[in-house]
Amino acid sequence: MTLSFKDYFSQQAADYAKYRPRYPEALFKYLAEKAPNCETAWDCGTGNGQVALSLTNYFQQVYATDASANQIAQAFQHAKIQYQVATAEQTALGDRVVDLVTVGQALHWFNLEQFYQEVRRVVQPQGIIAVWCYGFFELPTEEIALNKVLQEFYTTVEPFWPPERELVNQQYRTIPFPFKEETVPAFAMTAEWDVRQLIGYLLTWSATQRFIAQNSDRLITDIANRLQSAWGKFDNTKLIQWPLHLRIGHI
Repeated sequence: MTLSFKDYFSQQAADYAKYRPRYPEALFKYLAEKAPNCETAWDCGTGNGQVALSLTNYFQQVYATDASANQIAQAFQHAKIQYQVATAEQTALGDRVVDLVTVGQALHWFNLEQFYQEVRRVVQPQGIIAVWCYGFFELPTEEIALNKVLQEFYTTVEPFWPPERELVNQQYRTIPFPFKEETVPAFAMTAEWDVRQLIGYLLTWSATQRFIAQNSDRLITDIANRLQSAWGKFDNTKLIQWPLHLRIGHI
């Protein structure tokens, strides 16, 4: 059986690898402590492989899958990572070989029922599944002019998010999650970025790319120019934060 997927990221795969923020190391240390063993992890919807790369610090073998061949082609390489182009719902993994499954910012694209069936097949008893997402980022509240332009950018492209994005807006609280769940601590991504890095990140959004495809990049360019003006000097960096919304379940 061949499963299809909605590919919103192959076109900007190189920029996705370059401009996406990095998850905190504390998250992976925590997940490794929760897993029954640290032999094998499966990062599903790996994208550029940033989660898979972080897992190599704690697991002996990391399987990383993504339905986008372009994303896999741009992924970080490591001796412990075995990449495979595959949908979340159908992989080549053996039965009960995985200690931990991770899904970072990708679960909302999956067929959940079929994905969960695959998870139960490949994960050993007492194994762990960890899924998380993040929404709009936070800047210091005193950056009034900058935040105003950013909000205008978001409002402009918001109608162009695929409908699955609503699950992210709901912080994954409404998704079916048929596992024994536990309370988790708070985690957040942070980055010290200049304005060029921030604009590069905004251009990786699937909503931004869909807006440009259906309109033009003229309005986006105008907002980007005003974003640069509100930012100050190009080389100035600012602390940006993305709170993570994490759910963990025992298989």
